[in-house]
Amino acid sequence: MDEYVRNNYVLLRGRPRGEALWSHAARSQDFYTLPLEVRRLSGASDTLNVTLRASMLPLLDGASRIEAEGELRSFNSRRGEWPRLVITVFARSILPAGEEADENLVELRGTLCKAPKARRTPMGRDICDLLLAVNRSYGRSDYLPCICWGLTARECSSWTVGTKLALRGRIQSRSYLKLTEEGTLERVAFEVSASEVERL
Repeated sequence: MDEYVRNNYVLLRGRPRGEALWSHAARSQDFYTLPLEVRRLSGASDTLNVTLRASMLPLLDGASRIEAEGELRSFNSRRGEWPRLVITVFARSILPAGEEADENLVELRGTLCKAPKARRTPMGRDICDLLLAVNRSYGRSDYLPCICWGLTARECSSWTVGTKLALRGRIQSRSYLKLTEEGTLERVAFEVSASEVERL
């Protein structure tokens, strides 16, 4: 079984929200980024970035909905004034999707690489921030921000750096305001909202 299936698995089904734009070249291949809108059960939606090979572009032709299967990746972007962590879904397969319900599933196994940070929402709900290092098969790791809620958040808050865990949840996008010398800018952050967390 491939490493990405054991440690890092993503399944998305939704609607493209724009054209696939050139992202970068690596190993003599061109890669593109496609914004994919995935609706939540609540009716809200997340727009997630899917990275795909140029050879996959013909599969998008005429498809109003697609299904992407792959893994969640991170890298540090130095474009702009400040470095920032970029989260994207690296597609291993792309298929046209029918009218099945939207899907947003992520399963990760990794190691805590930063002390958990417990806090409370303005509504008084417990939340805990986790930074999970997930190994790839060729010696690199992805550093993925995750959050968990309620009783799970309280339990996770006592764990230490080096704790190994498995989680299941969804990728979500959220807007926030960043203060800069030019003023206040709206930014979008991506994180995994975990519905299940298990200490290994």
